[in-house]
Amino acid sequence: MSNTTASTNRTASTSTTVLVTGGERKLRRHTRRVEPIYYLFLLPTLVIFTLAITVPGVIGIFFSFTDSIGIGEWSFNGLTNYIALFSDPAILQSYLFTFGFSIATVVVVNVIAFMLAVGLTSRIRFKTSLRAIFVIPMVISGIIIAYVFNFLFSNSIPAAGAAAGIPWLETSLLANPDLAWVAIVIVTAWQAIPGTLLIYIAGLLSVPGEVYEAASIDGASKAQQLTRITLPLVAGYVVINVILGFKGFLNAYDIIVGLTNGGPGTSTRSVAMTIIAGFNGGDYAYQMANATIFFIVAVLISLLQLSLTRGRNAL
Repeated sequence: MSNTTASTNRTASTSTTVLVTGGERKLRRHTRRVEPIYYLFLLPTLVIFTLAITVPGVIGIFFSFTDSIGIGEWSFNGLTNYIALFSDPAILQSYLFTFGFSIATVVVVNVIAFMLAVGLTSRIRFKTSLRAIFVIPMVISGIIIAYVFNFLFSNSIPAAGAAAGIPWLETSLLANPDLAWVAIVIVTAWQAIPGTLLIYIAGLLSVPGEVYEAASIDGASKAQQLTRITLPLVAGYVVINVILGFKGFLNAYDIIVGLTNGGPGTSTRSVAMTIIAGFNGGDYAYQMANATIFFIVAVLISLLQLSLTRGRNAL
């Protein structure tokens, strides 16, 4: 019997360490040994990620220090591409548009999504069906959404404006260099709101109902409960949605292509569009430098996200 027990202990995957504190109580700490089979399952993913993401990224950063056009001979030119970036009006304008568009869209998406989440977690009828309806835009391709709204902004809305005698609606927003970004914000928000809405619903459902009951007994109004109870308790979810949304909107491409293709002129050309256009136009090394800078910006935003969300219950 003792031999069987000893053999079982030697082959067990879990070891137990006994800690004695103050001579009074014992704490058992279980240390689980990682099975080699787990590394075997991890290896294919690691190899694919390295070959598909890491290696091309390193190669791209390498060529950003050259004068390569993507094919043929090339030579090193040091920091020439990076220096030129900061004096290129087209590059600076694309960054200005991208950051401005991202900030505006984050505000619109989070305000509307939070209001919808509050409504869809209240005591209303058919709230389950309404939740399903509101998440439909999330599963539709961005380019399809862009083409549908392109038709609406270019044909349906101007026709409705002309019929109603509203002059400012008779011209398409997409043809106005000063207002085309508004149409992009509207369409991007329409697709992004469902995902943000689901996160807010999860946050609101995690708030204990007893908190609101106690607040009601103390005479707090619905507005006071919203501002002094709900918002502080879901602050972690707000931070997550803001950071994730901003980081995602920085990569805006398909909706902009389908709506304006960067126009009128280059007024709505994002950084992603500028990089891809450069690849197709023979500015490979120059746009690789641009992509490297953009990658650094994304990493800094990711680090900011981690620092702001670390330790929050929302995670």
